[in-house]
Amino acid sequence: MNFDAFELHQDIIRAVALNGYEAPTPIQAKAIPSILTGRDLLGLAQTGTGKTAAFVLPIIHQLMEGHRRCIRALILAPTRELAAQINETVRVFSKGTGLRSVVIYGGVGMSPQIEALKRGVEIVVACPGRLLDHISQKRVDFSRLETLVIDEADRMFDMGFLPDIRRIAGNLPRKRQTLLFSATMPDDIRHLADDMLNDAVTVQISHTKPIETVSHALYPVEHHLKTALLRELLKTTDTDSVLVFTRTKHRAERLARQLSQAGFRATSLQGDLSQSKREKAIEGFRKGSFQILVATDIAARGIDVSAISHVINFDMPDTADAYTHRIGRTGRAEKTGDAFTFVTRDDAEMVRTIEKVIGERLARRTLAGFDYNKQDDRPAQPATQRPRQQAPRQAPRQARPAARHSGNLRSRGDRRISQA
Repeated sequence: MNFDAFELHQDIIRAVALNGYEAPTPIQAKAIPSILTGRDLLGLAQTGTGKTAAFVLPIIHQLMEGHRRCIRALILAPTRELAAQINETVRVFSKGTGLRSVVIYGGVGMSPQIEALKRGVEIVVACPGRLLDHISQKRVDFSRLETLVIDEADRMFDMGFLPDIRRIAGNLPRKRQTLLFSATMPDDIRHLADDMLNDAVTVQISHTKPIETVSHALYPVEHHLKTALLRELLKTTDTDSVLVFTRTKHRAERLARQLSQAGFRATSLQGDLSQSKREKAIEGFRKGSFQILVATDIAARGIDVSAISHVINFDMPDTADAYTHRIGRTGRAEKTGDAFTFVTRDDAEMVRTIEKVIGERLARRTLAGFDYNKQDDRPAQPATQRPRQQAPRQAPRQARPAARHSGNLRSRGDRRISQA
């Protein structure tokens, strides 16, 4: 099957061909025909299955006829990085069509967004918070809106955006096509789908289990030896780009600094960075200036790097779904990748949960020559200096992410679109 089978506008087919893509992924093959008929759609698909193109291509096709320079499609995304990635996909596949788009998110000035809206666009890609700012100032006109896309709805829920989504929907025409995509389906997302979708087609791709192109391995280790083990593992493993996940932003920053001091080309991505520094880190990772990116779950959302060979869970994720999201950053679009997870004795229950989801026992590995018996030589805090009667602080819970990709490419004739 190739993209000609969808009977898309020739300008779109030309853009697809110019970018070297011929074979649609399963989510594209199942979703695009239904979207083209105007049906609402619930898409259950993990990151890396090609779902962005699954909704971008038919939306562009639908917008080729009808009014111009008015907002006709709205795509909501949970993070700035993902919004920017989706907008880039729109730009690539709408080249030569005359269609315009704008990406709207916080952390940057509003003036360029306002000017783009004034000039007129057909497609708006937005994060909920900043879009509500524009709505409150009456800078957007949705009276001609035809299609609403809610991407990564489960991440929207994790980040507390569902009330914002409902507020945004209240400003849209009731008669519209709605497309909702999510990797998981908790009750809140099910209720959202019930409220917002009408007679929807359901398309499900690789919903529960991690993608099969990822090789998993656990590395049991004491907590105080994690950093040393990571350094040795990176020295002895043949890697391309490596995405390392930590539980907190402070640990991400510290670990990246330690790796840089050890001679690795490493940087961090976490919530305290300014937008310009976030973009610099992602672009440096994408271009290879940095081989290692250390990130938290929320910060890693929307990273689109085509050669991530390894995902390393420095800290065990909080849920099996979070594990699935993280490792989905490698082995994408039927390429291969490796996922290594450092586990301590405290992680035993989560390991059992993940193995139940995967349906098999994960391999346990040790690194030859590494001293697993080394004692923690950090000085103990004197009892007289310890705070009294203080409740232990909980590490902040964060939204879950995804994971990534690498491995041997197929021949050019079987290359697939793999936008997140």
